Amino acid sequence: MKPNRLEAFSDGVIAIIVTIMVLELKAPHEPTMAALLEVAPIFIFYISSFLVVAAMWVNHHYLIHLVKAVNPKLLWANIILLFFMSLIPFVTAYMGENYTVALSVAAYGTVLTLTSLAYTGLHLVVAQQSQADPDLVQHHQSSIRKSVISTGLYALAVPLAFVSIYLSFAIFVLIPAIYFLPQKRAVAVPEPEMA
Repeated sequence: MKPNRLEAFSDGVIAIIVTIMVLELKAPHEPTMAALLEVAPIFIFYISSFLVVAAMWVNHHYLIHLVKAVNPKLLWANIILLFFMSLIPFVTAYMGENYTVALSVAAYGTVLTLTSLAYTGLHLVVAQQSQADPDLVQHHQSSIRKSVISTGLYALAVPLAFVSIYLSFAIFVLIPAIYFLPQKRAVAVPEPEMA
């Protein structure tokens, strides 16, 4: 199997995840500001989750272009990542409807922690294939360090939800923002070949 098939499959799954999230958005039945404000939390958490999924997709895109060989270890690491990403629509809807409840915020944080952990695992598998290239080794070390920090912050948001949901919310906003800041790529990533 070529890496572009893995990327195409992953892109399809991620597109379905985004579609499911957007289908959870329900327009209010009444054309009033009060009705709009009532659904605002669901919309805000949709935006937050969309940014998380978008950051994961962009980083996944660059990571897959560094794959040297597709093997069972890589396939399973990718499937595990997609599994945890597929839970994001559920916890997004749950938190959007129960945003003042610590349990729903902790559940959201738990899924983001597991998703980030799975991405780190996938990155480690890809990094193992590049040990002979010093530039790639440095790139992977830097990216994995960032991923580990993100995972730790998401994990911290889980117990913090029972202290202050707003501290957890701050973490949920901070991490995607960090990934959207411009950064210099240590290696040139080739564009995929057109079929």
